[in-house]
Amino acid sequence: MGNGKGDLPLRGDKFGMNKELLERTARALVAPGKGILAADESAGTIKKRFDGIGAESTEESRRAYREILFTTTGAEEYVSGVILFDETLHQSSVDGTPFPKLLAEKGIVPGIKVDKGAKDLALFPGEKVTEGLDGLRERLAEYVVLGARFAKWRAVITIGDGIPTTTCLRANARALARYAALCQEAGLVPIVEPEVLMDGGHTIERCEEVTFAALRSVYHELREHRVVLPGTLLKPNMVLPGKDCPAQATPSRIAEATVRCFAGVVPVAVPGIVFLSGGQNPQESTERLSAMNAIGPHAWELSFSYGRALQEPVLKAWGGNPSNADAARAAFLHRAALNGAARYGEYTSDMERA
Repeated sequence: MGNGKGDLPLRGDKFGMNKELLERTARALVAPGKGILAADESAGTIKKRFDGIGAESTEESRRAYREILFTTTGAEEYVSGVILFDETLHQSSVDGTPFPKLLAEKGIVPGIKVDKGAKDLALFPGEKVTEGLDGLRERLAEYVVLGARFAKWRAVITIGDGIPTTTCLRANARALARYAALCQEAGLVPIVEPEVLMDGGHTIERCEEVTFAALRSVYHELREHRVVLPGTLLKPNMVLPGKDCPAQATPSRIAEATVRCFAGVVPVAVPGIVFLSGGQNPQESTERLSAMNAIGPHAWELSFSYGRALQEPVLKAWGGNPSNADAARAAFLHRAALNGAARYGEYTSDMERA
């Protein structure tokens, strides 16, 4: 926060950092009972979402849909921050209020996705590395002026025959660390997202092994790049069997494997872990998060940074029809409240029908 609601981040030491501000913002994003809405879908991704409900994806329809999310009364009780896409960060509500200002006035922290997507890792078939470091310093400076206070960068790790390789893990970890350092230099909290994908038939044990290796590489690089860990958040996958694995796992087993994995590698200096949903449906995402919090306490806040798992019911309720805006807001508030309960380990399936 700055000198008041919506103020720009304050500058700090000779590196341009205000460590106290970074830590305060990071902790606000994982405040008890709250989590992050990931509304940072690219134009291509949101078009697929809109195609699924028979709605046309235009700049105006995307703006109108996201305004529904951002103007839901009471959402601020469960939503601490919103990750925006570049287009959305520049957009305004129908009354002309810029979206970052609208969110900040509700007590919701505006954030921005800054990576340029995962591309093929040269000479490593089946593996990806995320691009977007070129010109990032200048983009971050612009995003700060527009009102962003945190950022997100996603790396993707695939499990398969002979992969991931150490080279892939190292390349993505280094990119995440360089991004995080640039964010903190600019006064933004970096959300570090190394996602081990659910694709494939691997076991939960193999996922735990790969997730541990990925996180170990990430935290090695973050330290090497002098990133201030209390001013960061981690956005990882849960430890899950691949979606094609014949041996699926109960929520309690997933919770135990995930907490065990992270306890061995995530530093206690990190204020919070905001899980991605990564292909899980809304109920699965909520149930599994609740199971983790039910076996606490933990060294860090265990929260959420969900996109589709928060928005799927909203899109269905909206259907691209402006007259359904109130129904869509009700669906969003309900889903957010369920995840708020999961933050305390208090979610039950009976709440779905409330």
